[in-house]
Amino acid sequence: MTKMNLFSTTVCAVAAAVFLAGCGKSEPGAPGATTGGSSSGASGEVIKVGEFASLTGKEATFGQSSHEGTAMAIEEINAAGGLLGRKLELVTEDTQSKAGEPATVVNKLVSRDNVVAVLGEVASSRSLEAAPICQQSKIPMISPSSTNPKVTESGDFIFRVCFIDPFQGTVMANFASKTLNAKKVAVFTDVKSDYSKGLAKFFKEQFTKNGGTIAGELDYNGGDKDFKGQLTAIKSENPDAVFVPGYYTDVALICIQAKQLGLNVPFMGGDGWESEDLVKIGQGAVENHYFSTHYHPDVGSETSKKFVANYKKHYNGKTPDALAACGFDSAAVLADAIKRAGSTDGQKVRDALAATKDFDGVTGKITINEKRDATKSAVILQIKDGKYKYLTTVNP
Repeated sequence: MTKMNLFSTTVCAVAAAVFLAGCGKSEPGAPGATTGGSSSGASGEVIKVGEFASLTGKEATFGQSSHEGTAMAIEEINAAGGLLGRKLELVTEDTQSKAGEPATVVNKLVSRDNVVAVLGEVASSRSLEAAPICQQSKIPMISPSSTNPKVTESGDFIFRVCFIDPFQGTVMANFASKTLNAKKVAVFTDVKSDYSKGLAKFFKEQFTKNGGTIAGELDYNGGDKDFKGQLTAIKSENPDAVFVPGYYTDVALICIQAKQLGLNVPFMGGDGWESEDLVKIGQGAVENHYFSTHYHPDVGSETSKKFVANYKKHYNGKTPDALAACGFDSAAVLADAIKRAGSTDGQKVRDALAATKDFDGVTGKITINEKRDATKSAVILQIKDGKYKYLTTVNP
């Protein structure tokens, strides 16, 4: 075990049936794991694809879900014959949910492992840390679900297969105004998170444009345990609702403490809420609250339905969340680009990615726009009886 808690496992693909049977029993999310390749493909070499994800640490469920979707996509591609006559090998590194780790592991993926592309991360701050490395090396990078606009502004080799926060913030501001009929909303932001700050900004802009009032803007630091001082100040403003664009670990504690203080108004958030641990930690305190995200398994195309069925079979009956679906799409979009490019050359794959149009993804049709962002819909969910209930889909 190294300082970065890395170890490696190689999953061999001798034949498609054997490959899928073996991987269905493997433990996903192993730091430093390689998945989906053999030591030699049809042409004697594998195509190495890098992945960096928060497999451990405070946002571990994000990385684990995303990795499960990504790994399954790589395995399905290999079972169908691979790409360019070769198998794919997914080389996965753990960022441990920590600043500093993305640069370390992505440098390793690029310089030591010689990957042809990089998939990751979920958290915008960690994607922003790694993106300049991929850009400088001219290695295409695709984030499955980092929504801060700055991510793809890092350079023309940086892509994403999800919507961005200006859209997500607008969606939730309109939901607050038009569905909840909220006139005053307090905003509680994690000042250590680019994701949280960006989403808060776009929510506030649209909500005030709708004629609403921001009834207090309070800050916290991700990882804090005591939020009662800020929540007491928020309660004194008598808001109709509270917008918390944070991650599930903090959000669960915030909701628990809000309930203890008698702050009984709807709480809202973004895709950073989506984790089974939100309900495990928050329990009744998160009931009836709302958040936007990328996907829900109850609604979708035939491609989505097939993905859900295969995922449940692959992961012992587990239902995929939006991050798993986005992880799958990131690998699928990359594979499609490599196939269209007819090459693993970085520039050619980059150009093919940029030309992606109406790709039939699990999370919907994916078109990459001129800013290398995906034009995508969002869904709004409500936490009801400990489950995520689908409310509506909002198109861009």
